[in-house]
Amino acid sequence: MIDGTIRDQMARTVQYVKPTRFNDATALTRELYRQMQANFLPVPPLTLHSPVPEVMAGVWSILQETMQAGQVDRALKEAVAAATSKVNECPYCVDVHTSMLHATADHNAADAILRGDYDNISDPQIDAIVQWVLANKTATTNQVHAPFSPDDAPEIVGTAVAFHYINRMVNVFLGETFVPVPSMFKRLTGRVFGATAGKVLLRRSSQPGDTLKYVPAASLPDDLAWAAANPIVAAAFAGFAKVVEEAGKSVLPEPVRDLVYDHVQAWNGEPMGLSRRWVEEALAEMQEAHRAAARLALLTALASYQVDSSVIEDFRSYYPNDTQLISATAWASFTAARRAGTWLAASYSQ
Repeated sequence: MIDGTIRDQMARTVQYVKPTRFNDATALTRELYRQMQANFLPVPPLTLHSPVPEVMAGVWSILQETMQAGQVDRALKEAVAAATSKVNECPYCVDVHTSMLHATADHNAADAILRGDYDNISDPQIDAIVQWVLANKTATTNQVHAPFSPDDAPEIVGTAVAFHYINRMVNVFLGETFVPVPSMFKRLTGRVFGATAGKVLLRRSSQPGDTLKYVPAASLPDDLAWAAANPIVAAAFAGFAKVVEEAGKSVLPEPVRDLVYDHVQAWNGEPMGLSRRWVEEALAEMQEAHRAAARLALLTALASYQVDSSVIEDFRSYYPNDTQLISATAWASFTAARRAGTWLAASYSQ
């Protein structure tokens, strides 16, 4: 009953793509939906990827093996998810994960993160982890040394990197909130969700490694070396990296991938602002046939909140199907998330 109500409400926020229904799903998608239902929920941030089942499997794996499974306290990881979503200006994910913080009974922290009132978080562990996220939101800010052990780093850094990815996809494909209510009621809505559905979801257990059968075996790329201390998290991210790279290559021409990669590697996490002038300057030397794809990929990676219907429509004039749209945006989102992971990892490897 709760699951159906939540799914129906959240499904209204999906835009630009049509998630695959269970009855129309391939064997892989059906298996993923069943595991999502058992362990959490087949929610829109996951199901929006269903036009490319292998990518959806990878997203599910990195979220499951960092957020759901493992040894780190769930409240700390929910705080990382919520604070990272604040950094990335993803109100939908802030709503979801402050609500899940309410489900852990950390009401003060949930309310403080929702308001951006970080100095008033009373729990010292949650305060320390939130301050770590905020202080390491760029490569050049005054970094705070990580308040966790190297053994816990794969789960905590992995949660942050997963949300650097998912925030971008959510900003492109979903609305601003998972339960559409006026802003004045968000705090109350979050508490109600946490006390009801949130507590049900927290009780759903999962075994570490349950998702690995859905992702390919692959070597861990050097820029994801922060995951190596936990073989399960490492396998999830290595498999996802392989799938996303293949998806990107299937759609985006090499000059587009090279342009986006170079810009992301030069980016230190600074906000790109509201103007798109930087995008058009970056595209000046790009041939006309590649500009729509490059514009979408650059914006998704570095300013996902700027992607609008005109950007999507321009891309679709060259690449008309949902598979191509998900593949392109997934590649761009994970390219940026991997870059953010390099400076997050630096804070505990110093």
